[in-house]
Amino acid sequence: MKNIYDYLKIAAQRGSKLGLERTAELCERLGNPQGKTKIIHVAGTNGKGSFCAMLSAILHESGYKTGGFSSPAITGITDSFRINGVEIPESDFEEIMKDIIPECESMDDKPTEFEILTAAAYIMFVRKKCDIAIVECGMGGDTDSTNVVESPLLSVITNIAIDHTAFLGSTIQEIAAHKAGIIKSGRPVLYGGNNKDALEIISKTAEKKNSPLYVTERSRLTAVTSDISGIKSVFDGIKEYSCSLTGEYQLYNIANVLTAVEILRTEGLNIPESTVKKGLVHTKIHGRFEVFSLNPPIIFDGSHNPDGIKQAADSIEKYFDTKIVLLIGVMADKDYELYPKMLGKYIDRVYTVKPDNPRALDSTVLLSSFTKYGISGATCDDSDKVINTAIDYAAENNIPLIALGSLYLYKDFVRILNLRNLHG
Repeated sequence: MKNIYDYLKIAAQRGSKLGLERTAELCERLGNPQGKTKIIHVAGTNGKGSFCAMLSAILHESGYKTGGFSSPAITGITDSFRINGVEIPESDFEEIMKDIIPECESMDDKPTEFEILTAAAYIMFVRKKCDIAIVECGMGGDTDSTNVVESPLLSVITNIAIDHTAFLGSTIQEIAAHKAGIIKSGRPVLYGGNNKDALEIISKTAEKKNSPLYVTERSRLTAVTSDISGIKSVFDGIKEYSCSLTGEYQLYNIANVLTAVEILRTEGLNIPESTVKKGLVHTKIHGRFEVFSLNPPIIFDGSHNPDGIKQAADSIEKYFDTKIVLLIGVMADKDYELYPKMLGKYIDRVYTVKPDNPRALDSTVLLSSFTKYGISGATCDDSDKVINTAIDYAAENNIPLIALGSLYLYKDFVRILNLRNLHG
C-alpha cells in the first residue's frame, strides 16, 4: 500500500532522535508488545548482524520459532523483519502498519521512522507467536528505541569501537556507557569484545544492576581453515564447527555465539549440540564478506567504520595474494580519511560512489582521500556507471573486486550484478 510507505518517508524526515519517550508511548498505546516475547537484545559497534543471524539459525534448528529485527534494511524495508531467518511478506508488514499509523498520528510528539519500525517489530513477534526474538540496536543502547525491553532473556554487547561519535561520544568509555544501557536488573549480559576500558564500564554497570556478566574467551576458538568458502573451527580443542559465513572477523562472532548458547542453556533453553552445528552451517546474511562470484572474486562487505575496515583488510590479506579493485561508498560522518592508510597497500585501483542516503559522503571527496596517497581511481555522478566500470576493470585484469562501506550501497550493487548475471 503506497500510503504506508509515503507515511514512513515523512517519518524519516524527522531524522534520528535518541530517547525512549516516543517509542515507550507508542508501545503503551499498542498494548506493550515488547514485554510479551522473550527477547535477546544485541548492541555493539560491529558484529551485531552476523551474531544475530547465527544465533537465530541455531535457535530455529533447535525448534524455537525465532523472530528478528535488524537495521538498516538492506534489500527493502521488510528485510529488517524476519521469522526463522526469512524476510516477512509485505502484506504482513502492511497489516501491522495499518494498526500503528493511527496511534502515531494521535501522538503529540510524532515518532521517527526507526521508532515506528521498532514498535512494528515487537507487534510482529506477538502476532507470529515467536518463542524468542533477537533484536538488534540501531545505534548505541541506552537511548536506542529498541531499549524499551525491561527484562530481556539475555543482553549482548558484541564489541566496542569508535563510531557514531556525534551521538555516542568520542571515547571508548563514553561509547561503552551508552552500549551498557541495555543491561537490565538481574538479567545476564555477555560482552564479546576485547577492550579493557570498555569491559571496566560494562562490569560496573552489570554490578550496579546485579546482572551476571559473562565475557567471551576468544582463545577458546581456533581456526582450522578460513577462506572465501567459509570457516572451520574448533571450540575448547574438541568441538568442531563449520560456518557458511566468511571473513576473518567471523571467528570472533562465532566465539560470541557459542558463548551465548552456553548462557541460554543455563536460562532453560534446550539447544542440542547437533542444532548448533546445523545452525552455523545454514546461516545466511547479506553484505558480510558475501561472495557473489569466484572468477574473479566479487565480494561485498559492509565495513563502514575504522574497526570494520581493519577487519576487512585482515580478510583481504588472508584470502588474496594479489592486489584488488576497491569499490567504496561511505557516510559523511565516518573517519574515511583513515581508510586509504588502512587499505592502500592492497589496492590496484579504487572506484568511489555515493550511496543512496542523505548522509552519504560525496564520491569525489572520498576519491580525493585515496588519490592524495598515490592510489589511482575514478568516480562520476552516475553510481551505476562507476559500479559497472569497477566490475569491468576487475574482469579485464582478472583480480578480485571488493565492495566496502555502507550497507546502503548494497542494493544498487546487487541490482547491477543481477543485471549482468554475476550474482551467485
